[in-house]
Amino acid sequence: MLDALFQYELLRNTFYTGLLVGLIAPLLGAFIVVRRQSMIADGLSHVTLAGLAFGLLMQKKYTLLIFTPFHTGILFSVIGALIIENLREVYKAFQEIAIPIILSVGVGLSIVFIALADGISTDIYSYLFGSIAAISSEDLRLILFITWLVVSFIVLSYKELFALSFDSEFAIVSGVKAKTLNFIFILMTALVISASIRIVGVLLVSALMTLPVATAMRLAKSFKQTIFYSIMFGEVAIIIGLITGYYFEIPPGGTIVITSALLLGFILLFKKITASRTLKKDDGYAA
Repeated sequence: MLDALFQYELLRNTFYTGLLVGLIAPLLGAFIVVRRQSMIADGLSHVTLAGLAFGLLMQKKYTLLIFTPFHTGILFSVIGALIIENLREVYKAFQEIAIPIILSVGVGLSIVFIALADGISTDIYSYLFGSIAAISSEDLRLILFITWLVVSFIVLSYKELFALSFDSEFAIVSGVKAKTLNFIFILMTALVISASIRIVGVLLVSALMTLPVATAMRLAKSFKQTIFYSIMFGEVAIIIGLITGYYFEIPPGGTIVITSALLLGFILLFKKITASRTLKKDDGYAA
């Protein structure tokens, strides 16, 4: 793939997009995991699928070419994020119910739009599982812009987000504008999910936001280290997954997630062996 990378624009676009997604997905994922909102990625990914299916339907049935399915996917994801935040306000005592509601609606709309478009096409298949060569230069520029937005937001609001993630009541008492920050945060999450779908696909996007974080949490000694290790593991999974998917001619989503899972398994095993050796040393000293 490295040789082909310099010859074909689509492969270059995919590789650069993968690096960007490997940065922003674990970056936001670290906050999502700490907030115990891991399922939000699943909910918004299915709404994004509905947007993608709607865009494909418009192209196929009505030749509406003003927006690509990628654009309608982002639009639906943002709308879904706004609805989730509104439902969380409505059901304050049961905020987690907002995610299954939006997930169910997303699945229902996806089925309707796909059926109206005469079934699953190759385009929908690539959105479900990711694709090696599905990213245009325009898509890459849009994802680069999303990356800039997300990184800027995290850098400028890090202290407030950190406080809200670990102790929301104290943060609110301290003067943090929780409602505004949560609103922007979920919008950023929607944008990251819609951008990540081009690489890993709808069905696997949540794994890219959680598995690297789960791996990092077994090694990190601080939240900043968790973010750093999460991005590192995310980038490794992206690079290995893309190269493996290219050579075996399979969707990259599966290879990326399997790589992430293997990294997690390796770290868990490493920590278990290390803990076991430490325990034996302590027993030896005690004896």
